[in-house]
Amino acid sequence: MPVHSAGTFLEIKMSNQFAAVKEFMRHHYRHFNARTVVEASQGWVDQLAAGNKMFLTMAGAMSTAELGMTVASLIREDKIHGLCCTGANLEEDLFNLVAHNSYRRIPDWRSLTAEQELELAQQGLNRVTDTCIPETEAMRKIEAAVLNRWQQADRAGESHLPHEYLYQVIRGGDVAGEYEIDPTDSWLVAAAEVDLPIFVPGWEDSTLGNMFVANQMVGNIQNLSTVTGGLGYMKKLVHWYLEQSRNHGIGFFQIGGGIAGDFPICVVPLIEQDLGRSVRMWSYFCQISDSTTSYGSYSGAVPNEKITWGKLTPESPKFIIESDATIVAPLVFSYVLAS
Repeated sequence: MPVHSAGTFLEIKMSNQFAAVKEFMRHHYRHFNARTVVEASQGWVDQLAAGNKMFLTMAGAMSTAELGMTVASLIREDKIHGLCCTGANLEEDLFNLVAHNSYRRIPDWRSLTAEQELELAQQGLNRVTDTCIPETEAMRKIEAAVLNRWQQADRAGESHLPHEYLYQVIRGGDVAGEYEIDPTDSWLVAAAEVDLPIFVPGWEDSTLGNMFVANQMVGNIQNLSTVTGGLGYMKKLVHWYLEQSRNHGIGFFQIGGGIAGDFPICVVPLIEQDLGRSVRMWSYFCQISDSTTSYGSYSGAVPNEKITWGKLTPESPKFIIESDATIVAPLVFSYVLAS
């Protein structure tokens, strides 16, 4: 009988789980919105089989929803090649990594009174739907580690992008002794391992962004330029897209709407129309959204509207999955991981 390591057994177990999910979906998801989930999942698989890349965007509170359990596997299996997220998703994966045991779930959260919400705030519990993030155990713990990295760069006259500081924290083992979940379930740890290109527009609108400004204002950091922002990310994205699309297409898988999706998808018309260079358009598009088709809404715009903006071609496979991403995304990701 062959001898396997514990890691090998775990990999086999997870592979079997993903395969079971895929088989379930292919057998039961035959019509309507469910069928779109299967077609979009298979479309992702087809993109990779054709040698194309896949770009993932995450809005909402996907890290607090612990999507890292499947996103990390996608990164390690080379099924995601670039990622754009909000500043909240960037930091909240790290918050969960070091403070998971102190998170509190609120089962009947819809019935909370204003007074009960105030009680949570006074306990240092910041609520995201049914989950409270602990201020001291998560946010302040990470602030201390990241502040040290900011100050080192500030003294050296260096400037880095927001996610690069978190990569430094992870790679340097700054909080490794504080991990409260298996780091294989952290998408940010997986991203740091492979140096995944990450783009975080509007990072200022995040807990760490707020903390950086406060620390600069009280003199703990001298230069606001110690952390670079959105324009730097856009320039970096242009170079990344030009390089990656030279020999193959790049698919676009979007969770939610807002800046996490709109910022990166605009790189194609930027290159084509503003930079005046010929470039491939996105080769695949899928969005998971609970926003219904509406007038003037980016999140509720149908994919064909993006053709008029020079982002997609008529031939690009296009899917809209109208559902809760915390339910649908793990299904899609498991399907892809099983393929």
